[in-house]
Amino acid sequence: RLCVSMRCVSMLCVWRLCVWLLSWLSPCDLSPLSFCARFTSDFAFPGFDETLTEFELKWQHWHGECFNHLQCGTFSSSQHMESICKILLGDEDALLEKRDLMTTWYHYLVSHLLFTHPTVKPTELHSYAQSSLNTFLAAASSPEPLDNILLAALEFDIHQVIKEFSIVSSNWWFVAHLSDLLDRCELFSSHNMDFGSNMREFLLLEYASGLFSHHSLWQLAVDYFDHCPKLGRAYLELHIERIPLTTEKKALKVLRICEQRQMSDQVRSICKIMAMKTLRHGRLGSALSWSIRAKDAAFATLISDRFLKDYCERGKFSDLDLIDNLGPAMLLSDHLMFLGKYREFHRLYSEQQFIDAANLLLSLMTASIAPCYFRLTLLLDALPLLEQKEVIFSTMQTYALMKCLEDPKRVRRSDSSIENTKVEMLRLALARNLARSIMKEGTLRS
Repeated sequence: RLCVSMRCVSMLCVWRLCVWLLSWLSPCDLSPLSFCARFTSDFAFPGFDETLTEFELKWQHWHGECFNHLQCGTFSSSQHMESICKILLGDEDALLEKRDLMTTWYHYLVSHLLFTHPTVKPTELHSYAQSSLNTFLAAASSPEPLDNILLAALEFDIHQVIKEFSIVSSNWWFVAHLSDLLDRCELFSSHNMDFGSNMREFLLLEYASGLFSHHSLWQLAVDYFDHCPKLGRAYLELHIERIPLTTEKKALKVLRICEQRQMSDQVRSICKIMAMKTLRHGRLGSALSWSIRAKDAAFATLISDRFLKDYCERGKFSDLDLIDNLGPAMLLSDHLMFLGKYREFHRLYSEQQFIDAANLLLSLMTASIAPCYFRLTLLLDALPLLEQKEVIFSTMQTYALMKCLEDPKRVRRSDSSIENTKVEMLRLALARNLARSIMKEGTLRS
């Protein structure tokens, strides 16, 4: 593979040299030209089924024939053809004479080696490269960063290559992928760093950390962290908490990443942050949904109270779809359960299932899960049921409601004349219902 690469680069160089030299030929140079063309076409290149020894013998024969023609003066009639022959023999002075046709020192290196030492061993490349660099560059010139990288590569010093690239590169993309590729090919002898990671993982972590600061590439960094078995998860947990959750869409993306990796602490943290944000914007439904996902009982209780207070002020619920579909989530807190059951009472009442609605209302009162500020509202909800033509509450249920109404620990009283009027109306309705229920039950016994 090395010889094939050298052939491609060198032939390009020779072609450019020949084009330049042939442009100076006169008709009298045609005979030397035919010799030169034959030498160029007969130049020995290794075959795929040819051994190294066979190739060296063939190349030595070609080189010797070319040298003999130069010594015999075959090309003495044409200075340019003689220059071509010297180049084919690898004459250093002849090559450097045409330095302006070669763009870099490694262009010169390949051309020189191809015509002087085509079977060079990989371990010898570095010394030839250093010599070519010193020869090709002017005394005042200093090596470029790429020159140092190539020298380290030709010396097979992988760590130095990575170090040099890290110095000149604006990011860690190349060194991260190079170290990963070499590690997978088992050519990279990674050594452990002071903090427990190896070189491959360290470079991947640094590159992924840089991606996380980008507004649109941060999701790619997650995949890189996933391929770092030792510290990848710790880095991901650290960076995921720093992502600005500017929109719910972005928050859901981050949440999905955390849920896929069972990062329960980060899931709760994200949900709490979003619950607080949506609550500050007055979006009670979204806030409750996020608090349920966070499994935060205290916050769910707070938002449930906001729903109930909002109902007390407006006389109706917002976000009915969410409340109607709480399901098992209402077990998260007592106030959330009360909110769900109270909404169920309203649904039963609207469907004219009065007996079921009355039983549920009474159970909510006697179970003591209703907030103190809401118990009077709960009792007042019994008024429409007490005024029905059919007796809904039994005698025992009516006594239970009366007890709740008169118990100061259960119902907070206020000095509001409106509330006092409502309480008096409730007492009257309870007394009337008690009489009706006693008469009904007595009739049934008879």
